[in-house]
Amino acid sequence: MKKLFILLMASSLFFDLACSSSKSGDSIESSAKTNIPEDTNNASPDNDSLNHENSDAQSDTFKTNGGFDIQISALPHQKSDAQTPVYFISDISPESLVKVYQQLNWEPKGKVGVKMSTGESEKSNHLRPELIKDLVHAVNGTIVECNTAYGGNRATTEKHQKVIEERGFNKIAEVDILDAEGSMSLPVDGKNLKEDLVGSHFANYDSYLVLSHFKGHAMGGFGGAIKNLSIGFGSSEGKLWIHSAGRSKTEWLSDKQDEFLESMAEAAKAVTDAKPMVYVSVMNRLSVDCDCDGNPAEPDMHDIGVLASTDPLAIDQAAIDIVYAMPDKDSLVKRIERQNGLHTLDHAEAMKLGQREYKLVIIK
Repeated sequence: MKKLFILLMASSLFFDLACSSSKSGDSIESSAKTNIPEDTNNASPDNDSLNHENSDAQSDTFKTNGGFDIQISALPHQKSDAQTPVYFISDISPESLVKVYQQLNWEPKGKVGVKMSTGESEKSNHLRPELIKDLVHAVNGTIVECNTAYGGNRATTEKHQKVIEERGFNKIAEVDILDAEGSMSLPVDGKNLKEDLVGSHFANYDSYLVLSHFKGHAMGGFGGAIKNLSIGFGSSEGKLWIHSAGRSKTEWLSDKQDEFLESMAEAAKAVTDAKPMVYVSVMNRLSVDCDCDGNPAEPDMHDIGVLASTDPLAIDQAAIDIVYAMPDKDSLVKRIERQNGLHTLDHAEAMKLGQREYKLVIIK
């Protein structure tokens, strides 16, 4: 009976689809158990919402952190029968990052790396230590990063270590610059790449939590889990290798846009094939510019929330679907489309990086 009720409810929504000719399913709302430290400066959910068992409920809409109501039917890749859940929570706080991560029921294996961006400058919109600390501690993780390939404050290990200390990342966890001792090669059978070059310390970890800040990007159009997997894990020479679409490890070449986007998807496939991983993406400070920009444009759209998934393609597709459904999306969508950014998702699907269809699960 419950399946019949869900099907009937889903069918009543089909006529609302404006963004896609394919049908979108109902989302699932749930509340979940979590174990959040009480000594936090951020507001925590009340005890009842923290401690009662998961419960499912139908909903036509969900609310973002900025207060907008988003129609589920406006998310073209959201399907009620999809096999891949993507969890969403609108609150952006240390405890909510832990709470949405816990929905994955992931058991970290061995030594855990938490891959994130340390940001080019204090003006950058990278995730701050005080926001991520509880999540890093929840997996007993080491923060991992790689040096940049474009000069700036993180171009060498020495400069990068100074940045890490100035930002306070080393005060919340151990931090490892993965390419401090060079690169290692990962195989991939891509159109543009046959290998991906990551920091040599990549091999020292048994599993990874890929913690991404979703935002725009001057070259990729947007940056989320796939960019973090590819450019993020890439060593300095690996970044050049991806940007050049497999033409150079020493020279910056960026004249082939679609091939660069495809190379990001291919590099991401190499990384995910190598180690167990899960994904958390924070949709706040949604500038059109990346965290690698030391002087980014000020965001002109409201914060959205936090996503979690075991699938890097699904979490990026869900983030894109939600952005396109936002009423203040124009600047970010313009940047994405200027760079043909959605081509990354097309090629990621072709590379079998994951699934584009997902079931959105709303966490209260």
